Amino acid sequence: MTTDGRLLKGEQTRGAILGRAADIASAEGLEGLSIGRLATELRISKSGVFTHFGSKEELQLATIRKAAEVFRLHVIEPALAAPEGVGRVRALLDAWQRYQRDPVFPGGCFFHSAMAEFDARPGRVRDAIAASQRDWRAFLERCLREARDLGEIDAATDVSQLAFELDALCRAGGAQALLHDDAALYERASRAMSARLAAVAAS
Repeated sequence: MTTDGRLLKGEQTRGAILGRAADIASAEGLEGLSIGRLATELRISKSGVFTHFGSKEELQLATIRKAAEVFRLHVIEPALAAPEGVGRVRALLDAWQRYQRDPVFPGGCFFHSAMAEFDARPGRVRDAIAASQRDWRAFLERCLREARDLGEIDAATDVSQLAFELDALCRAGGAQALLHDDAALYERASRAMSARLAAVAAS
């Protein structure tokens, strides 16, 4: 029981560290993370933080995994509750816009910030960010492919291209709305995505 209690406390501490790390990184970048800063803000020892991660890079990688879990919780899982087809695609895009608008992270979409920060910096951190985005795009493509197989989207539709366009529209809408503090830009993105889906609807 004592061992189990220590493990539980350790996991709770790790979760608190990563939650705060993801918040900071969304607004200030992954380079804004430091073991010292997290220790100070969470009122734990530097050695306590270091024990969980060992290095700044490991902290950054763990933060990316945490952000991916949050994204899955807020975007992927709600969409999976919808039936396969265009309805699920729309539920997915709606959930992504809610994730952007609330926002879940104080800096808006965590991965938009991380991509801009590391897109030209080779290494394990960029690889982890890229892998998360490949997984996301693959899921979006899967949902579109299901809709095409159900006959709801034109059979000639290039789902990879369509996924790219929908991703770009939603991502740009969220970034522009945050930059200009203008919620109307979310609506513009929503209308653009709806128009793109309407253009490929099966006749």
